[in-house]
Amino acid sequence: MSKAVFPPEAVGLRAAAIEAMRQAYAPYSRLAVGAAILATSGEIFAGCNVENAAFPVGLCAEATALGALVTRLGGTRVRAALVIVEGPEKAWPCGACRQRLWEFALADTVVYATTLAGEWSSRPLVQLLPLGFGPHNLKTSE
Repeated sequence: MSKAVFPPEAVGLRAAAIEAMRQAYAPYSRLAVGAAILATSGEIFAGCNVENAAFPVGLCAEATALGALVTRLGGTRVRAALVIVEGPEKAWPCGACRQRLWEFALADTVVYATTLAGEWSSRPLVQLLPLGFGPHNLKTSE
């Protein structure tokens, strides 16, 4: 765990995620979450959580960020992702979002978890989703 000195690639991600987090619609959990994705093109895409009274149909911040990426660039690859929460503890992507990130990940995609206070950690996505199921599992031999 570190404080304040972010890796260069995480600085822009954090700023974008904070801006997105401020737009979160979280009337039920009252936990605003922001996420930002760094595409291989160098572009950053951000998203926030969008809750719904029918709880299962809410959207995680990572999902909305990935939706923005795909809408703009199609099925491009993700170099890094960052998740920020308003609360005092860092929050890593949920299991479903780890799987969503895996779909677009590179072998060395890194995920950052941070707070507004500046606490942060990073992990390779492969550590967060070991033995992940992905597109390679669906390829058929010809």
